[in-house]
Order: sequence, then structure tokens, then C-alpha cells
Amino acid sequence: MDAERAGDLARTLKALADPARLRVLSLVAGNDGREVCVCDLTDPLGLSQPTVSHHLKVLVDAGFLQRDKRGVWAYYSLVPGALARVTDALPGGR
Repeated sequence: MDAERAGDLARTLKALADPARLRVLSLVAGNDGREVCVCDLTDPLGLSQPTVSHHLKVLVDAGFLQRDKRGVWAYYSLVPGALARVTDALPGGR
């Protein structure tokens, strides 16, 4: 792996290096392909809406989640293949 690719992968992994963000991904991925709203995540995570929104933004910026804004609400879903791209990039991945 060259230095540029390692840097890109490190930035991507940094987005996952937070327990709350890992839980967000788990909750969204476990939602059987349906979109979730931030309001669906605050109670299970035990975090405030602004904090959950921050974690969602980090995951969107890192390419793990996609956001669909509808009126005042935003709905999030897993980007197809996003998690597989991470594991494939690691030495010995899949």
C-alpha cells in the first residue's frame, strides 16, 4: 500500500474510531435497508439530537452513509459497499 492510499484509509478509519459512530452504523445497517431519521437514533444511543447529527455528518463525509433531506427531516441509509471497501483495502482483506 502506498503512502497516499494509507493516508486515505487512515482518514476513513478515523471516522469509525468512535464507539458512538460504530453504534450508529450498526443501527442503520441493522434496519433492513430502510432509512432512519436522527430521531430514530437518539433514544437507542442515549445521546442528544445535536450529538447524533454530528456523528451522522462525520459518517456521511467519510462515505459510509448517504443523506436524503425531506423538508425539515433528514433520512440516512448505508452507502452500498461502503463497509466492504474498507475491508478490501486492508492487507489480507476479503
